Amino acid sequence: MSLQIKHLLGLKDVSREDITAILDSADHFAEVLNRDIKTVPTLRGKTVVNFFYENSTRTRISFEMAEKRLSASPLNFSTSGSSVSKGETLRDTIQNIEAMKIDMVVVRHGSAGVPKFLTECTDATIINAGDGYHEHPTQALLDMMTIRQRLGKLEGLKVAIVGDILHSRVARSNAWGMKTMGMDVTLCAPTTLLPQHTESLGVKVTTKLNDAISDADVVMLLRPQLERQTHGLFPSVREYRTYYGIDRDKMNLMRDDALIMHPGPINRGVELESEVADCERSVILDQVTNGVATRMAVLYLLGGGEQ
Repeated sequence: MSLQIKHLLGLKDVSREDITAILDSADHFAEVLNRDIKTVPTLRGKTVVNFFYENSTRTRISFEMAEKRLSASPLNFSTSGSSVSKGETLRDTIQNIEAMKIDMVVVRHGSAGVPKFLTECTDATIINAGDGYHEHPTQALLDMMTIRQRLGKLEGLKVAIVGDILHSRVARSNAWGMKTMGMDVTLCAPTTLLPQHTESLGVKVTTKLNDAISDADVVMLLRPQLERQTHGLFPSVREYRTYYGIDRDKMNLMRDDALIMHPGPINRGVELESEVADCERSVILDQVTNGVATRMAVLYLLGGGEQ
């Protein structure tokens, strides 16, 4: 099985066939991870550099675990303690690392477009683990895997993504990927947390929470990314919670079988109350579990692994 793409830079231009191939492969690796022996030799001899310029918990650990489960050799790079602190450029850093004979690079960076730039600096395969406000494709893939796992399909499902859309690369990747898979996506946020030109995403947009969640099959919450805001974009956290946070009363407005999702980290008591985050309809921990299988699938399919 192979993909039409060499790198995974985002989901905007990834075909339905490629997304389906990744999800099918992820289902297979999910079965592998439930075995007593969870390691397979598919990427033995491959070296993968985890090139993280931003802090990360779930994504970084998930990629590293996926690499080890595939028998690849992971190398972890961080800016602290590296020559970046001495003024080395991004191009020089990646080309020096490539000179050590690497095969793949998983990159997270605060600037949009860095993964694409790296494809012009190295022959290694590049996987985007989040770049600025642009995209976070593996998060969207694991979200779709979780939905398909629980609801049995993607085509025709209604998804409401609620929260800080303006700063969310997760929302963008999900909008592109879910639209490609035939899903009906609605973005919901206060006007100040919606990006300009949302119509280019080809999804519905509303500022009214009840309209977004009342008939959704899936409700995905996003935290307000206060660390990315240079000035206040809503009056207070308390007011945001009142109008856009999901508590038990708001959950009762949703369909009884609607899934509740969150890419993490959760700000409990802001966008999501604890009793909702931990309820039986929440698949938040399933998303984390599926992150390893999804990233195994991406690494395997782009890395030319053996069966």
